[in-house]
Amino acid sequence: MKALVALILLVQLPIHKAVPAAPPAPLGCDDPESEAAAEVAVSYINGHSHHGYKFALNRIENIRVLPQGLNNDIMFLELDLLETTCHILSPTPLANCTVRSFTQHAVEGDCDVKLQRLDGKLSVLASKCHSHADSSEDVLQLCPDCPLLASLNNTEVLTTVTAALNDHNSKTADAYLRLLEIGRAKIQYYPAHIVSVEFAVAATNCSAEEAKDNVEACQLLPDNQSNFGFCTATMVTSPSQDLRVDCQLYGHQVPTPDIPFLSQDTSAGLVPSVAQGFTSHNLRLSHNNPVASESSSSEFPTSILSAKSVAKRAVAEVAQHDKVSHPVGFVPPPPPCPGKIRHFKI
Repeated sequence: MKALVALILLVQLPIHKAVPAAPPAPLGCDDPESEAAAEVAVSYINGHSHHGYKFALNRIENIRVLPQGLNNDIMFLELDLLETTCHILSPTPLANCTVRSFTQHAVEGDCDVKLQRLDGKLSVLASKCHSHADSSEDVLQLCPDCPLLASLNNTEVLTTVTAALNDHNSKTADAYLRLLEIGRAKIQYYPAHIVSVEFAVAATNCSAEEAKDNVEACQLLPDNQSNFGFCTATMVTSPSQDLRVDCQLYGHQVPTPDIPFLSQDTSAGLVPSVAQGFTSHNLRLSHNNPVASESSSSEFPTSILSAKSVAKRAVAEVAQHDKVSHPVGFVPPPPPCPGKIRHFKI
């Protein structure tokens, strides 16, 4: 009888089914994991760029994580970057580089980056970037008297760069410098006519004195002796004429095996390579990591939402969240993306 009662009670017990684990919460753009991935991505982008300036992170627009297995994730990042004052050849750490202010006619970079997080280690698989200068209208609206970026092949710009380099070489006993590329240029018309330029240089195997006799024989130093530098110059043409030049050499730098230096692109010297008439070097980087272990490293999912779509979705989610009654003093969590703006929005 007792056995029968026990059997009846056992049959009446509720059956508990296994509840599948809830999927992990989406990674927010300002989460430490996202910021760590963005730091690796920006370092990779700057390390594989050969022209222009280093870029700094301004905002993480979106992040998507696709689990691949145990301790193995693929991460897709959309990043908003801003140009700094450090040329890409400068050894200055990015943390010590100043982001150009809005009134200096800022340049913004947009990048999609694919990373792999394997056993906690992040590596970039592929990246696609482009950049553009802020609109002249936006700059002038905030600063009507600020000079705007000029075309890098503008006649006045080329004249100023040539005069500045000749002036420096004529006053030094050190190595003769050759132009690598013009980085930036601005022309102010009122109240004085001033041309301001920035350009990258490299030391040659000639002294400045030796170059006077046969400048064509002066070649850039080989990689194991390379010495790059950066010059700024201003030329005032009216109401009076004045030329001021400042050139700084960085010293020899040893390129890492996977990051070729600009010298490998300019062993024969780089003429002002800006005949296209651009006002800034475009961060046109489309790079696949040749040592990436994950297949299809160049593919970016088309389902990644744009920053505007993410922002609209976030606002809608917060609005829906606010319809639900909450205790007094309740503060709804911030939307996961886009993230905070670190400098300013263009």
